[in-house]
Amino acid sequence: MTENNTMKLPTEIVELPSKGLVYPQDNPLSSGKIEMKYMTAREEDILTNQNYIKNGTVFDKLLRSLIISAIDFDDLVIGDKNAILIAARVLGYGKDYTIDYPHPQTGENEEITIDLTTIKEKEVDLTIYRNVNEFTFKLPKSGNEITFKLLTHKDERIIEDETKGLKRANINSQVTTRLKHMILSINGDREAKAVRDFVDNYLLAADSKALRDYIKEISPDLELKFDFIGSDGYTQEGVDLPIGLSFFYPTT
Repeated sequence: MTENNTMKLPTEIVELPSKGLVYPQDNPLSSGKIEMKYMTAREEDILTNQNYIKNGTVFDKLLRSLIISAIDFDDLVIGDKNAILIAARVLGYGKDYTIDYPHPQTGENEEITIDLTTIKEKEVDLTIYRNVNEFTFKLPKSGNEITFKLLTHKDERIIEDETKGLKRANINSQVTTRLKHMILSINGDREAKAVRDFVDNYLLAADSKALRDYIKEISPDLELKFDFIGSDGYTQEGVDLPIGLSFFYPTT
């Protein structure tokens, strides 16, 4: 009689930058961590699926496949999703991410290897979080008080579809569309029509920038940056980490 062996894949626990404090306490994400499995050949099939690549869902399909924890992927705020993406790359292909990057002074491409395990979390004041994705901000110029939320994966997909539709009509509304989905109320008025009317007609540019700066400041995330060190010794700190399709296709 042949004994059936159950093969188990190794897994890792990934700590979320939000510590789970942005999610309601009855949401599994409020634990502040998720369990992920290591990548297999099945996930490599996902990464090479041309339909997923073409419609821009390849990374989402990959992460959904890797996450073991019983969560709703759509609930993830963007900073937590970024942490899972970096963890997936490390678990799949290791910590070294080698890229060709143009020298900031010469413009010549140089081969740079980035240790992804050195990427740190942003320093954020988490004391403002109370397991509710809702925050207040007083606009400095107009004095209007708004409430807003951090965008989730679901919000981002809705915004992307909406902006694509507007772009086909030759309307560029990236900033206002995002704000309409972030802002929950104006001076206590939670009607969607009131929010949209305010953003379209009454939101001052200075207030818009102040709000976006504040949201960026308080949003839990990773510092997706690296320090460029050229072959000539030239150094530039805080360069944006390039994450494209090649992120999961190591060359070395």
